[in-house]
Amino acid sequence: MPFEADFREQESRFARVFMLTRVAIHRRAFPGAALAVVHRRSLIAWRGFGCFTYERNSSAVESDTVFDLASVTKVVATTAMAMMLYECGTLDLDSPVADILPEFVSLAPSSQRPDRRTVTLRMLLAHSSGLPAYVKLFESARTRDELIHAACAAPLAAPPGTTAVYSDIGFILLGEILARRAGTSLDAFVQREVFLPLGMKHTCFNPPSEWRPAVPPTEDDRTFRHRIIQGEVNDENASVMGGVAGHAGLFASALDVARFAECMLRGGAPILKPATLALFTRRESSPAGTSRALGWDTPSQPSSSGKHFSTRSFGHLGYTGTSLWIDPDRQLSVTLLTNRTWPDRTSLLIKPFRPLLHDAVIEAL
Repeated sequence: MPFEADFREQESRFARVFMLTRVAIHRRAFPGAALAVVHRRSLIAWRGFGCFTYERNSSAVESDTVFDLASVTKVVATTAMAMMLYECGTLDLDSPVADILPEFVSLAPSSQRPDRRTVTLRMLLAHSSGLPAYVKLFESARTRDELIHAACAAPLAAPPGTTAVYSDIGFILLGEILARRAGTSLDAFVQREVFLPLGMKHTCFNPPSEWRPAVPPTEDDRTFRHRIIQGEVNDENASVMGGVAGHAGLFASALDVARFAECMLRGGAPILKPATLALFTRRESSPAGTSRALGWDTPSQPSSSGKHFSTRSFGHLGYTGTSLWIDPDRQLSVTLLTNRTWPDRTSLLIKPFRPLLHDAVIEAL
């Protein structure tokens, strides 16, 4: 463990944080949650709340329960891999996407090909490529290759570099590019180079069958897979890709995500150099008004991180109700994992809850 554990006084110190979480569960923002707070290299809060579902006989969420991270995958896996490949000279951020993924141009509408040749890896990381936010590629694609081809062919929604639009499609392509550059799959690379060195023993893509009953379900999917989604990725595009994708698919416990966050707070040690981490977590200067860094997001008002996190903070959210925020000035990380998509995706009550939680954590300190 990269930090000391001292959460003996968490019930009194974080009484308001815990109360807010219980109220959110009562209001059906999510059925269950796991929280981990690390401050100055000490684990000071680590707790589970609620249950897997809203049913009376549902299993209780424990502090070490594993959740579907959804888009937190983008930083814990994909951006981590990008940082490591950049650091070893394998990845040039200003290389055109088409140099590594020629299908990005050849499969696209001919009228857009000149613009697509200008899209760089930096733009994919910064969500400024002009690609659309989301496309239901799973409706036509049936295999991983078919889905990647469909992502390559997705029409641009804006000229590259002109606006920042958070894009799953961009990270689907980025995951494929990183795998081609590394000569190995995304999941194999991060397991060997990130999770193993950091002691993240409860983090993986495609959890083994013995884990699945202990993972909270994310959805009763009645439109695509026609079954309860438990222990397999919630995102349909990632599902078609076999559960391993640049934008989603990772599962982890709150403690393991906190271990990754502590690595970031230590300047990337032992897997990255401080200069690399500084480059990727610094807010981009363009497009104008963007809050995006490279892979990461930064606080902008209003922010899910609340009003107290410093301007140097960085983090990310996940669609299933997960989040990670890291404040290097305070030496603080807050990991919140939930399954707010159960039993369907209609509840948006986590949106006002997130800033309240982060404000309450900092006020407790």
